[in-house]
Amino acid sequence: MPPKKKRPALHAVTVLALLAGSTYLTVELRKDEEARTPKVQAVTDVPGLHNSTGQEGGKQKWERLKNPDRSVLRTEGGKVLATFTDGARTATLTGPGRTFTEPTHTKSRVVTNDWVRLMPETWREGAEKEKWFKDWYKEFSGSEEDDIFAMAFQYVEGAPVKKDDEGISYAGDANFGPLNPNGSSGNDLRLEESDFFDYLGIPYTFRDGTTIQPETIRARSMDCSGFIRTVFGYRARYPLMASDKAGDGLPRTANGMARGTVGTDVIKLKGVTAADRPKSIDVVQPGDLVFFKLDNRTKDRLDHVGIFLGHDADGHKIFISSREEVNGPTIGDKGGTSRLDGNGYYASTLRSAKRL
Repeated sequence: MPPKKKRPALHAVTVLALLAGSTYLTVELRKDEEARTPKVQAVTDVPGLHNSTGQEGGKQKWERLKNPDRSVLRTEGGKVLATFTDGARTATLTGPGRTFTEPTHTKSRVVTNDWVRLMPETWREGAEKEKWFKDWYKEFSGSEEDDIFAMAFQYVEGAPVKKDDEGISYAGDANFGPLNPNGSSGNDLRLEESDFFDYLGIPYTFRDGTTIQPETIRARSMDCSGFIRTVFGYRARYPLMASDKAGDGLPRTANGMARGTVGTDVIKLKGVTAADRPKSIDVVQPGDLVFFKLDNRTKDRLDHVGIFLGHDADGHKIFISSREEVNGPTIGDKGGTSRLDGNGYYASTLRSAKRL
């Protein structure tokens, strides 16, 4: 009889042990899954690449296209491998597929195999025969080294801090700017004019000899044009101007960039009114700068700029920019969906596009 009385207790202990083990395995599996899931971006698939350069083997051919004038490298079967635009240093190369997400602010997922890089020289017809290009293309064809897109997403919410050899934090979650003491939600909540050197917290000397000191209150901040200058300028090494005044390089403001002489206009600026909205945006290419007219108080000035990323998983044309509503770089929906197509806030205020 005594052994029979012990069986229920033994059974209960066994069940509890099994449950505890199951719970432990579930927690550990969840930890492992979370550890393997990138917080900001992920490479979700890799196409079949047939050689060490990351491009398909076989014969390749060059083609010249217009509007804008550009050279396209294709496989013998017609697949686009790369696009190079006259007057621009930005090149778009085909490589491993990636998915960029920002789950905090949007469900949109940008799935792309475009890699946007900056060439050492401006493209011109026939440049494919020159040594500088051959050397550059050999190095970056198929490369997974950080490109413009990867750099851009290193500043969205939750992006981890990255430091250089001198201990300077050159990447990580960025703000748009400090709170405006006279602003409110939806009405200049945060101050503009935070540039890349404010984010870095270091003085910067431009090529014309001008040195600008960072402002402490703007630490870890970059406004819309400051974000562009951080990614294309400080990170990718496109020349930068200290202001919008005459000089060789990327101007300080969105208006200066749109109206300046650097790069190639792919959608020319006609004006800033609603009637000047482009009739077609099919010519925009991943990596292009897109310019907007958001605020009537800025009169004839364009007042916002972003980077076109391509299509999201739902087929919409998506861009990334730094905004006060989200307090930093985003592809999110707060304050207006990041789409160039349709009739949303940003789509209706698009005015021009440029390829640097």
